[in-house]
Amino acid sequence: MRNFNSTKVNDNFLDALILVLRLFVGISMLTHALPKLEKLIANDNIEFMNFLGLGSAISLVLVVFAEFFCSVFIIFGFLTRFATIPLMITMLVAFFVVHGPDPYSVKELSLVYFFFYFAILVLGSGKFSLDWLFSKKEDLY
Repeated sequence: MRNFNSTKVNDNFLDALILVLRLFVGISMLTHALPKLEKLIANDNIEFMNFLGLGSAISLVLVVFAEFFCSVFIIFGFLTRFATIPLMITMLVAFFVVHGPDPYSVKELSLVYFFFYFAILVLGSGKFSLDWLFSKKEDLY
């Protein structure tokens, strides 16, 4: 019987946990991204925050890129570590700028997402990902 308090990590369980984390965070973020994507596609009188003077439309495009496309990349494990960076930046902007004056209970979700993305950045995409599949093909040459 295994020691329940062991510090050894089972690689298969870790890869499965990373997959579950990627799927959970990616799909959860899509629920925030889809309304913004619909707003962008509708393209009628875009009202969105104007970050750094870029304009509302460009700010919305950047957020849709991060929240929608980077989330899809994370779900499939494609360019996973790169995909976490725009999402982490978006979550920090949401925490400090968009919800800056709000109470912590309102802005904590963006911080939770930030730390999920940070964990994915550190852990990588794991074995159950396109990144792993492509890296294995490179090892054959």
